[in-house]
Amino acid sequence: MPKLNAVLETALYVDDLPRAKAFYESDLGLPLLFGNQRMCAFDVGGKSVLLLFLRGGSNEPMPTPGGTIPPHDGQGPLHIGFAVSAEELADWEALLTTRGIAIESRTTWSRGGTSLYFRDPDGHLLELATPGLWAIY
Repeated sequence: MPKLNAVLETALYVDDLPRAKAFYESDLGLPLLFGNQRMCAFDVGGKSVLLLFLRGGSNEPMPTPGGTIPPHDGQGPLHIGFAVSAEELADWEALLTTRGIAIESRTTWSRGGTSLYFRDPDGHLLELATPGLWAIY
């Protein structure tokens, strides 16, 4: 069996792309890699890409110079967990609070990690997790 090396891209579907772009760029500090009227791509720690698509904006095949991207879309609140260092978790919590972003839950895991849960403007559940959450993290 060939090996999968990592999750390269994760996608969320949003109702207001400029609002979502501002949240992820300004509130979470993610560097923008690409953006147009249909989608935005953000660098997450130099290891993966977060894609934000305008809900309903990718229901048709998307021709590119190198081939066609098949249609896709999504509904409802989704979940993404971001890895953060234990040393910076309190700084993240303070930043979110300062920006008026409510912490919905805080969980301490049996392996020693801690997770903070909050929502983006489209209701997606976001998690900041420190090492000790999974056996591999």
